[in-house]
Amino acid sequence: MDSTTLHSPLGSRASQYLALTKPRVTQLAVFCAVIGMFLSTPGMVPWDKLIGGAVGIWLLAGAAFAINCLVEQKVDAKMRRTAWRPSARGQITSTQILIFSAVLGGIGMWTLYRFTNPLTMWLTIATFVGYAVIYTLLLKPYTPQNIVIGGASGAMPPALGWAAVTGTLPGDAWILVLIIFVWTPPHFWALALYRRKDYENAGLPMLPITHGEKYTLLNIFLYTLVLFAVTLMPYISGMSGVVYLACAIALGAGFIGYAWKMYRGYSDMLARKTFRYSIVYLSLLFGALLVDHYVRTVIGA
Repeated sequence: MDSTTLHSPLGSRASQYLALTKPRVTQLAVFCAVIGMFLSTPGMVPWDKLIGGAVGIWLLAGAAFAINCLVEQKVDAKMRRTAWRPSARGQITSTQILIFSAVLGGIGMWTLYRFTNPLTMWLTIATFVGYAVIYTLLLKPYTPQNIVIGGASGAMPPALGWAAVTGTLPGDAWILVLIIFVWTPPHFWALALYRRKDYENAGLPMLPITHGEKYTLLNIFLYTLVLFAVTLMPYISGMSGVVYLACAIALGAGFIGYAWKMYRGYSDMLARKTFRYSIVYLSLLFGALLVDHYVRTVIGA
């Protein structure tokens, strides 16, 4: 660690620790968890469960991402996309990261236990241990299907939110999990395509490297078709109505369109656009679920 790091301002040091929690990814996870909370009840979510659940999930997710940064310090340093991380640059020591993660995780566990229920606490712990340990250590370095298998952890936030309010996990909660699970591969493989040099330098067996561009593009397209079908399940199960259905069809058609364009004529720019659209897609899809939920509640009142 150099002298400039030792004497960095508090704000700079705080921003370095914040970066370890991968704020943008964490925000999307908490957003999906909050949607799960609201969909679990016809009325309003109690404030203690809403705030306590969101904060607890955020803290445990941040702790898991910090461990991910710790484990992948050397890998991150070889990749242009991640070389800026304070863990990769050695601005924060391994011991500091471990302490930081333990503090975040401990507070997160207490928050979930105190304001939601033990089921949510244990599910959240299992989810993010699955990401930090099983995905990061056992899957990502060894199999091109890492993001498919490991996507199970990233898909859990809606179920965590549902459990936080009701203490149960019915079929509708698992439909939300399935949507994110199927969304993850085409979302991440679009990134892996235009960042393939990064992954090659890091020695990670991502699908575009192990099986080539065309095979990856075909898989992205096929997954978007499966995703389209899966996103109809909330309407079929009765969890949502026509407002959500219309949005799901329009958004799904857009995702399929991007995947088909990439398959017919790939470019890094198109892959970037597809990756960015996939994030907007998921946010709007879950937003549509929430709007539809309360439109139906008002109409049925």
